[in-house]
Amino acid sequence: MSRILDQRILLLVISFLTRLQSTKVLSEWKKCGDQECETTMSRVQATTDFLGPDCRYLNFKTGEEIMVYSKLSRKNEDLWIGSKGKDFGYFPKDAVKIEEVFITEEVEVFTKETDFLCLHGDKYTSE
Repeated sequence: MSRILDQRILLLVISFLTRLQSTKVLSEWKKCGDQECETTMSRVQATTDFLGPDCRYLNFKTGEEIMVYSKLSRKNEDLWIGSKGKDFGYFPKDAVKIEEVFITEEVEVFTKETDFLCLHGDKYTSE
């Protein structure tokens, strides 16, 4: 009985640690086209395939078009946030080339806790 309890506790700890890692704040600041980060900043094209490490990242294939809404700043400046169809998430700026710029003056704002959760349908989750 105690062995089963030990295994359940271990699984609970692993689950908790995995959840903490996937909600880890990637940066405290981001740059956007407006204060709400709702304006599309640019349109980019993937120059390589990308498969993110968790559900917060946008996966894409070479040649796909991505709309950029914000860019992490100060810490992790190499990560941008954008969408491809219905999918939304982080991706490395080095995996894309800029096709068209819509916003030239960026606004730096604080990130929110919800910036680092996964969005599935209409609700936020962490994996």
